[in-house]
Amino acid sequence: MNILVLNGSPKGKESVTMQYVTYLEKLFPEHRFQVEHVARNIASLVKNGARFEKVMGGVRSSDGVLWAFPLYIMLVCSQYKRFIELIGERKYEKCFSAVYAASLSTSINFFDVTAHRYVHSVSEDLGMRFTGSYSAHMHDLLKDEERKRFELFARDFFTTIETGSMGTKVYAPLQCRTAPLDLKAPTRKTQVGPRKVVILTDTLNEQNLTQMVERFKNSLEGDVSVYDLYDLDIAGGCQGCLRCGAEYRCAYTGKDGFSDFYNTVLRPADIIVFAGGIRARQLSWKWRQFFDRSFFNTHTPSLTGKQIAFLISGPFSRLPDMRLVYEAWVEFQQSNLAGFVSDEGGSTEVEAALDGLARRLVRLSEEGYIGPRTFLSVGGMKIFRDDIWGGLRIIFRGDHRAYKRSGVYDFPHRKILRRILVSAAYAITGLPAIQRKLGLVMKSRMTAPYKKVIRKAERPARLKPAETP
Repeated sequence: MNILVLNGSPKGKESVTMQYVTYLEKLFPEHRFQVEHVARNIASLVKNGARFEKVMGGVRSSDGVLWAFPLYIMLVCSQYKRFIELIGERKYEKCFSAVYAASLSTSINFFDVTAHRYVHSVSEDLGMRFTGSYSAHMHDLLKDEERKRFELFARDFFTTIETGSMGTKVYAPLQCRTAPLDLKAPTRKTQVGPRKVVILTDTLNEQNLTQMVERFKNSLEGDVSVYDLYDLDIAGGCQGCLRCGAEYRCAYTGKDGFSDFYNTVLRPADIIVFAGGIRARQLSWKWRQFFDRSFFNTHTPSLTGKQIAFLISGPFSRLPDMRLVYEAWVEFQQSNLAGFVSDEGGSTEVEAALDGLARRLVRLSEEGYIGPRTFLSVGGMKIFRDDIWGGLRIIFRGDHRAYKRSGVYDFPHRKILRRILVSAAYAITGLPAIQRKLGLVMKSRMTAPYKKVIRKAERPARLKPAETP
């Protein structure tokens, strides 16, 4: 059968992801694999309609499509996202209808789930029959057991195509139209004081988003700046070259102004608001380019302590996976997510939400509030901690130095005394007599330290004001 591989790596055939595809070609010589390097060739696909049509012809003649890509900050890279948007812009959705599809990614398993859910949902929007996802750690191909697992996944993909099996759809179709807004000027402004506010947008004739940005800006009094991504000096998307790993220096340095903008405009800001429209279930490819290019900071938080919010045009409430991506990104930056405002409500509701968001951003900035860490950043940082320490520090030397300074390397072997005490306690509490006693007092012992803190927090009852004669 004919399998079309849509390669989502800017590196083309030299990517780690493509080594997995080449391995499948060797394992299954009875199938024909056609590879289109759509991410690497995105510029020509945008400019050359005939070349894009050739790729679509490959989709039409295929029995199955394999979406193959590396992870770029919780999703696919901007070049791949641009290709996905082109399908809709040029009305080629019917080429994909009823074609079987699967997805393959390579990464270190940091938010691979959001990337695969994204490709799955896009496949169903295109009318494809999605069979499953395979998330490989980048080194899995070097392990016997993982190669067997990968072979079984591929075999299932081919068998599903041959048998004509169909599964149940997971994602409901999106209705992307929202009612036009008619936002009035705010009646009062929120003073930002000494704080610096930056609004970053990709309006691109999005009338609702343009109004939201203008209304939000006008609700603030002080140092407020608006920048459009299309006006920034960005020469291209992240190439995955990893030259930034040693000194946080991007390969584009000296060739465009993105790193300077990030370091001189975003880093000094106290409040950052991202504004964008939804295209193909996520913010646009231009926003993907922004997040991808910010990777010159590699895996080290670069916007620590900021208040961050999002203004979004489109069916945001129906896209929980999209929300998860930006919640996780903000939390990993060690910043605070003050909220989202979308244009799904009426004009009056959106006006109130924008005013409330403006006040909240300033208040939380004044108070220096940063929300508690959750699994989104705790789990993610542990993945980076282990992989950077375990070998990636050879490439990501900047991360390694930062992690040593900030205490990210909190492995048990650095706490020898605690390990000895815990080992001794573990042995003692394993005795049957001790276990019986622990069972009787466990609840009270567990809450005792907290009750002590609570007692210290108790305040004397407020005195009643004296009655006026």
